[in-house]
Order: sequence, then C-alpha cells, then structure tokens
Amino acid sequence: MKSFVVSFHQEDHVDSMQIQKLNSSEFDGATEGGARHLFDLDTNIGFFVFMDAEDADGDISHLIVQFEGENEQPSAYYSLALQDFYEFMALFLSGQDYEEDGDVEEEEQEYSPMNHLGHLLFHIAEEGKSLQP
Repeated sequence: MKSFVVSFHQEDHVDSMQIQKLNSSEFDGATEGGARHLFDLDTNIGFFVFMDAEDADGDISHLIVQFEGENEQPSAYYSLALQDFYEFMALFLSGQDYEEDGDVEEEEQEYSPMNHLGHLLFHIAEEGKSLQP
C-alpha cells in the first residue's frame, strides 16, 4: 500500500486528502470479511465503485475501485479515511437530488455536485497514476 496526498484547487473547497493506493492482494485482504457496494459513478476518466469493507480482523475500510475503458479488471484501488469518504458520499447524494430536479436542459446545466465529484476523482486518479502499489 502506498500513501499519497492529493491537494485540490482552492476553488474546490476541499481540504487535501491522504489516500492509500492498494494492489489487488491488499484489496482482497481489505474485503476478506465482506464488502458493500454503496454507489458508483461513471465519468469520462473511468467508472468508480464506492464501497465499504471489512477485513478478517473486523477492521473497516472505505474504498474506491476504478475501472478504465471497457476493461473488466480494475485499474486502481484506493482507500480513504472515513471523513474523506463521507465527503464523496455527501456529494453523490446531493447530486441525486440535483439530477431529480431535471427541469434544466442538459446543455444548460450548471456545475452539479456530480460534476464536482468527478473533478475530485480526476485529481485522485492523476496523483495515483504514478504510484505502483
């Protein structure tokens, strides 16, 4: 597992986050006791699955699995602190309300919580690319 810090733009209004990039065996260990798929987001940089999981010792992890293109195998596994994971979940949930309002034409839509979540994920994926877990 490799740790890295992601610093966002000032206008993102999000504090920097320490993220861990896991390899597949570390991910398997983190999910050994079970995992729950909480939500997912399809973006122009990949498909992201958000989950929480329990390892064999009962320790809880908050994970993001990234898939790129049509690949069925994940391209990256990330682990976040609960408070950072909660930030992403809050954006996702508020984005659901935003999309349900749906009175605005797609071309006219303002920057939504889902757009913001995708932007933050872009920063994480870019920072994590150079790391081999």
